[in-house]
Amino acid sequence: MPVWEARGFGGGVRLESSMTVIEKPEIISVRELPNGSERLIQDIIADDPSVLGGLGNLVLRDKERTQPSGGRLDILLQDEDRTAWYEVEVQLGSTNPDHIIRTIEYWDRERRRYPDVRHTAVIVAEEITGRFFNVISLFNQSIPIIAYKISALKLGGQFGVIFTKILAYEPKGLETEDENGVGTRQEWEKSASPVTMGIADEIIKIAEELNPGKQIGLKFNKSYITTTLDGRISNRLYFVPQKQRMKLWISLNSEPENDKLFKDSGFDANYSPYYGGYQFDLHPGDIDSHRGFLKTLMAHSYGVKEN
Repeated sequence: MPVWEARGFGGGVRLESSMTVIEKPEIISVRELPNGSERLIQDIIADDPSVLGGLGNLVLRDKERTQPSGGRLDILLQDEDRTAWYEVEVQLGSTNPDHIIRTIEYWDRERRRYPDVRHTAVIVAEEITGRFFNVISLFNQSIPIIAYKISALKLGGQFGVIFTKILAYEPKGLETEDENGVGTRQEWEKSASPVTMGIADEIIKIAEELNPGKQIGLKFNKSYITTTLDGRISNRLYFVPQKQRMKLWISLNSEPENDKLFKDSGFDANYSPYYGGYQFDLHPGDIDSHRGFLKTLMAHSYGVKEN
């Protein structure tokens, strides 16, 4: 077994043995990086949005996006299904009220211009202060917002940047009927197909089995379909029918047990904290061949026992 010895290392620590050397990187400010600036951080995020972990598969939609009433949004990201947008603002140093308000203003402008898309405000800063949390609390948690802390690192002649999620308040569910617009089954069967709409009907049958005595139905909106439970909107399931498949979001926590269910079933699912659940595709025939899996999954979502 190697014997370790801690030695000073330029503000960090070096652990040495006869076998291995492990060095602790030095934490520095972004401005100490080569070409360190807000633009550098913007470029890193734009070139690889996955550095903002936990948001699923994102792509760059726009950068330095001009706002109608003035100003520029640093980065606009979207998910691969184009159903969710993330308005990202970068701030070196600590968050301040101006930065917070600007981020929320840009989020609100994009939300109003494009109401059929889910929007989340994203703040990226070197330090997320207590005042930031105080300001956000004033909005009574009505704004979906995520905050990332930037950590710049130096190890010898190497440099790196890490983005750590500090806050993720993301109300579950999609926009309300007023924001999204009412749809009809006929419109969905025309834009998708009666066959894929039939998948939603089969899912409803399973939901009814799990909730005996309750009335469960489909609630049609312009860009998605959700469900009702005894006449009230339910946030358990969301559907986006397409020509050949049905996209299904099911509200569940990201837990090893649920991850294993998907792995064992063979379904390729993505967990989205934005929707508070898992998204995966169902094709014609999947209900018959994977009914047990779907029923177990939905039982977990509804918080009931399988019957």
